[in-house]
Amino acid sequence: MSLPLLRASHSLALHASIPLNKPLTPATLNIIERILKLNQTNLPEEQLPNGAGRSNAAVLIPFCNVNEKPGILLELRAESLRSHSGEVSFPGGRADDTDPSIQYTALRETQEELGIHPGRIDVLGSIGPPEVNLRGDMHVWPFVGFVHAASTTQLKSNEEPFPSLDMTELRKQASSLEVATVFHLSLAELVSPSRQRWSLYREEQPYYAFDVTDLVRHTDVVLPTIKSDVDEMGPGTVGRLEVWGLTGWYLTMLMRILGLATQQ
Repeated sequence: MSLPLLRASHSLALHASIPLNKPLTPATLNIIERILKLNQTNLPEEQLPNGAGRSNAAVLIPFCNVNEKPGILLELRAESLRSHSGEVSFPGGRADDTDPSIQYTALRETQEELGIHPGRIDVLGSIGPPEVNLRGDMHVWPFVGFVHAASTTQLKSNEEPFPSLDMTELRKQASSLEVATVFHLSLAELVSPSRQRWSLYREEQPYYAFDVTDLVRHTDVVLPTIKSDVDEMGPGTVGRLEVWGLTGWYLTMLMRILGLATQQ
């Protein structure tokens, strides 16, 4: 068997071990990390930009447990922001010249926006390659991590679930200057056909946009006014708040890599 087929068969075997309705455990994170390594299309770590530079940005796709359900944290950007205001995104942003690495950028931005210390985040890998933004002047690097409920977690075994995040506390500590609210999209909701809408990423590649309107309505946040469908992330379909554009593209890529797209 050739190496590519061997990798594919191993990856498929691992996919079945990612539950949609059971909280994430150390064993599950190990599986996700192994799948990401098997499907790595990014540059080797030693070739990542040493000084991130202003031509790079990074986002963190943050896995977590909430109410004992596995899923992903997303944020609704504050209306006061100059770019992508009122849109759904992952935590992240442009690199500073002083950032030692682009992974550091993702962790720094997550702390600035959501108040989550890097010590509470296990970086599991990336789903590269980085995409170029619409202006064509910046590469956006997607990292995958797990957010712990506390800096230290003592578990009795690799099969014991990680504690759940307190979303009320997380919303309190998020930066009101950058983030309107934070919400949790469970894996079961992520793969639900009722939430998915086929779209074309930059009019070329098919991907899913995800309806998350109901996940934000429970907050006191006013949903944004519909904007142009040409934007990088955007609110999506009229009357609904959707995860689409670059954020939706990365979510779809993650689903495909982890085999979640087949678990509907």
